[in-house]
Amino acid sequence: MLIVHHLNNSRSQRILWMLEELGLDHEIRRYRRNSDMSAPKELMAIHPLGKSPILEDVGADGHRTVVVETGAICDYLVERANGRLGPGDATDTILYRQFLHYAEGSVMPVLLAMLVASKIPILGPVAIKRVQPMLDTHLDFIEAQLASRQWFAGDRFTAADIMMSFPLEAARARGRLGSARSATTAWLDRIHARPAYIVALEKGGPYAFAT
Repeated sequence: MLIVHHLNNSRSQRILWMLEELGLDHEIRRYRRNSDMSAPKELMAIHPLGKSPILEDVGADGHRTVVVETGAICDYLVERANGRLGPGDATDTILYRQFLHYAEGSVMPVLLAMLVASKIPILGPVAIKRVQPMLDTHLDFIEAQLASRQWFAGDRFTAADIMMSFPLEAARARGRLGSARSATTAWLDRIHARPAYIVALEKGGPYAFAT
């Protein structure tokens, strides 16, 4: 049995979406953020880091496999589903691995820096001006990639697209995407129209970034 420990308005929405795409049965255990937007301490009972998403895979014998980190969970689910939502040929595999890790390793840290800067009085706007060019570099790179093909890892939808959804949804929701990046906007519209995305959104509850 697969159990997703799901936090509202978080990266764990991607795992709900992936499970719907794969058609894997799962249970959702819900947690709500504290008033300061931190995760509740109850998550620490599942994993010491107390972060979401957390995936539990409970076998028929009761053995528990606990996986954290969204990219690692995606890898685990692709393997569990016999390669579905994985890459196609060798070229696609390179792109797949790159974007599977790029989402959290490169783009999200810059977005988080922007978010933190926006909370700082007086000096915040100065910090944002310094960080914005870094974000623009990433967004321009992404736009060029999506202008040359429909999906991040080639001609078919993969877990790499699922991983890239959260940072690009967050960028658009916070007004950082801009109107000129039409390929990225078209990609967001494509993923939001996928039936599995819509079902996962209904199951996951309020999600501020699906705009």
